Amino acid sequence: MHYPTGISFNKKSNINYANRGMTLEGELNQANDYYLINDIAIIHKKPTPITIHKVNYKSRKDAVIEDARFKIPSTTDYNGIYKGKYIDFEAKETAKNFFPLANIHEHQIKHLMNVYKHGAIAFIIVRFTKLNKTFLLTANDLKVFLENNSRKSIPFEYFKQHAYIIKDSFNPCTDYIKIVDKLISKEIFKYEKNKQSNEKK
Repeated sequence: MHYPTGISFNKKSNINYANRGMTLEGELNQANDYYLINDIAIIHKKPTPITIHKVNYKSRKDAVIEDARFKIPSTTDYNGIYKGKYIDFEAKETAKNFFPLANIHEHQIKHLMNVYKHGAIAFIIVRFTKLNKTFLLTANDLKVFLENNSRKSIPFEYFKQHAYIIKDSFNPCTDYIKIVDKLISKEIFKYEKNKQSNEKK
């Protein structure tokens, strides 16, 4: 069976996910393949919407796109479903010891806030390449920072204090779904607590 990244599988995968030379996007794509073939989650990278204006047909089998433009601003990189919850997130890398907010577009932040408001598990995954640290920051914690700061970047310390670190693992090497499990558990706990509080009234 063929999956979006072009890898073929029949049963459980024996892919080696230990290649730390990969980009964050490459690691997340492989993690998503692993989740898919092992029936853990269905999460895909969204295609970038483009309009093709000019194609050079050198031959029937060799066509080259010479002019293509973005149709509309893209939302976030990834979305899907896990344990009945809608998942939506953006992934970024930075070589600095802070995360420049210019790296994420305003419409992407608005999209994350909107889907979070409607019950999605929404977040950003940020890798600090020089520090070799990868964090998951929830949309809510991103919102809190933006509402209380006028800075143009998020300090590394904010990630250390408020985000979840995604530890290196073997298969897959960027196993972010374990953090999503924690977020779902927190939501369930919050729901049960509110339910008990309302019943006492």
